This record gives sequence, C-alpha cells and structure tokens, in this order.
Amino acid sequence: MNLIGAGFGRTGTMSIKTALEDVGQGPCFHMIDLIRNPDTVDPWHDAAVKGEKDWDAMFAGYKATIDWPGCTFWKELIEVYPEAPVLLNVRDFDPWYKSLHNTVYALRQASQKGELTPDPNRPPPSPKLWEVIGTLLYKVDFGGNFEDEAWMREMYKNRIEEIKDTVPSERLTVWKLEDNPGWAPIAGALGIEDPGTPFPHLHDTDNFREEFGLPPLDKAA
Repeated sequence: MNLIGAGFGRTGTMSIKTALEDVGQGPCFHMIDLIRNPDTVDPWHDAAVKGEKDWDAMFAGYKATIDWPGCTFWKELIEVYPEAPVLLNVRDFDPWYKSLHNTVYALRQASQKGELTPDPNRPPPSPKLWEVIGTLLYKVDFGGNFEDEAWMREMYKNRIEEIKDTVPSERLTVWKLEDNPGWAPIAGALGIEDPGTPFPHLHDTDNFREEFGLPPLDKAA
C-alpha cells in the first residue's frame, strides 16, 4: 500500500486519487471505484455488513486508498500496512458539511426516492452498494446523526484530533484543501520528486451532481 488516506471524502479526494495515479502511485481506491465498478462491491459489503474483512480482496488491484470506504477503516489500515504513509486530507467543517449535503447525501436521498436519472453507460447502483454506503458513512462514521450539524461538527473535530494523536508524526502528512497545498505534501509523503505539473482539481459539487444525474443546485428543489 503506497498511501492510506485517513480523511473523509469531499476534501479533494478525487483530485488526490488522480494525482497519485498520474505519478504511478495507483491505482488508488476511492468511492467512485465502488460506484463505477460493481465487481468491487462484494468484499466491502462483507466488511461493512458482516464484519468480515479480507483486505487483499478489498484492495485487489489497488496500491493506495483515499475517500470512503477505506477511510472508515483507517485505524485498522495503519496496522495492516505499517509501512504505508498516512495522509490526513481535511477541509474546514462548514464547506465540507455543505458539500457532503449537496453531493453524497443528496445522491442517497434521490436514490431512495427513485428520483435518479438512469445512466445508460453504467449499471444502476446495487442495493449492496447502498448498504455499504449507508452502513459505513451514516451509521459507523456519522453515528446516525448526519442531520445534526452540531453533533457532526464535534465528531469531525474529534476525529481529526484522534488521527493526529494516533499516527506518529513522521508517518502523517496533513493536506488541507483550503491551503491549496498541491503536490508538495503528497510528494514528500511518498518520497518522490514534485512532478512540477499542475495539481488536478476535480469533482466539485457541480461536477458530482452532473455525473450522477442530480439537478443543478440553482434548479434543485
């Protein structure tokens, strides 16, 4: 495992995934892989729902992980892959919570209501996929309290502090979206040279909503 991303999604994770793959440190597993590649779902469903974790199966073919579902298991991953550097990808709470509400949460709500526009180029998300997302995000990470903003704020702060307190400083790199950190922290964590190319900027809220058939925010009910 070349890199363990411990931070939640909606913190620049698609950009980081693409960056890692651009410099040969991937493939990097990300929630989008779970959605786009149905063959990846079963081992994650076993882990989320049954508690049966086969790390080799969960990360088969991948050399790094960022975003959900991997970040839910950060404590275990740092033990399973003791040589892998750890990236704490973070973002200020308010824009993070807003982004999550307008993307991942909105997608789940629309799916539950049957309001998603089918994508002819991709199989529809399976019930198992939604069970993985519902279990790992909304039950395990968010404790069933996603709509309680005050609870989420405290959880978010405490989780960041726990990661910083748990992972040795020489193994941990913090990458904060608002600081526009680009390549330097990631290249340092990986022990590679800064490639000197523009850092990717992908999958903002509008891109996410367009990809998954959600209405633009200015037209959303």
